[in-house]
Amino acid sequence: MGNLCTCFAPKPAVKRGRSVKRLPANSSSQTASNRWTRVRSARKDSNDSLIQEQALAAALMFRQQNGAGATTAAFDRSVSHRYPNGNAGSKKNPLPRSASSRARSLTDPLLQPHQLVNQDIKLDDLETKHFVLVHGGGFGAWCWYKTIALLEESGFTVTAVDLTGSGVHSFDTNGIASLSQYVKPLTDFLEKLADEEKVILVGHDFGGACISYAMELFPHKISKAIFLAAAMLVDGQSFRYSATNKRELFQSGGNDLMQKTQIFVYANGKDHPPSAIDLDKSLLRDLLFNQSPAKDIALASVSMRLIPFAPVLEKLCLSDAKHGTVRRFYIEAPEDNAIPITLQQTMISSSPPEKVFRLKGADHSPFFSKPQALHKILVEISKMNKA
Repeated sequence: MGNLCTCFAPKPAVKRGRSVKRLPANSSSQTASNRWTRVRSARKDSNDSLIQEQALAAALMFRQQNGAGATTAAFDRSVSHRYPNGNAGSKKNPLPRSASSRARSLTDPLLQPHQLVNQDIKLDDLETKHFVLVHGGGFGAWCWYKTIALLEESGFTVTAVDLTGSGVHSFDTNGIASLSQYVKPLTDFLEKLADEEKVILVGHDFGGACISYAMELFPHKISKAIFLAAAMLVDGQSFRYSATNKRELFQSGGNDLMQKTQIFVYANGKDHPPSAIDLDKSLLRDLLFNQSPAKDIALASVSMRLIPFAPVLEKLCLSDAKHGTVRRFYIEAPEDNAIPITLQQTMISSSPPEKVFRLKGADHSPFFSKPQALHKILVEISKMNKA
């Protein structure tokens, strides 16, 4: 787009009787074209570098302000609880919007939040307008920043949880010994909710197993559960990257890229089981962010933490009387390299949810690669009444 206003200056006077030497038309246009091509290329490289530098700087500042020196973090620091713009004066410090350097596809159009919510449906008529976002292994509440902004601007209340040892939560990931310990910030939050208050849980990646665990404990406080490119397990299954039990979904060798990316950490010595899993930063783009903007990949590269090993081995105990009473929805990510679409569909077939949505063009991190389309689906699910 050009400038909105153009200033016109008077044409300079031309001296008469003086000849002007002109270059041949083809020579001039060719020279100008080459120069403009070099300028545009330089500007693009400069802009891409600037975007990545800004993302890195923002992430480092975020971690310094929220995580530095926090050796005994209280529970409320493990939860980012945000309210609609109309409450709590959030207009003064709005959450940063997405600024992607990639071309926007037709499947994720640039829409305003009010365009994504049907005007004939009032939020007050919903069973709940409170979303609780649960990140995947290695991620943190920070990964939901686009989703938080879009939902809040649409009038929803949003809580993004940092699970134990994740995000700005100060606990050492190597010391996490069980799934209950890992999901404690989530279960503590749900336990403190009023009896009549309900929320919509959204779980990504390993966060799917975490919300299943919470559904078994607090089915009366959960209106809907949404699995986003997530592990949607059944009773007796565990989320593990290598397994010998044939009932488990994540078989060794089932995902060569995952096998190459994961690095086992032995904080208790080589004669003990791994304490955590790290991910090779050089392979993060291919595994988790193959469709995501460069600035979000830069943010993740300085914000991701270790994945606790013990929780991914633990088998879930889920019952029809509790877990089975919560309405479930699944959102597929077709371009996912971490949990391939074939594996997502296997989980869906094993325990069919109420409805399945597909985010065309989404990688393993749809909150980065398809934030607008993801937002639209979340709002649609929130409006779905019981049959």
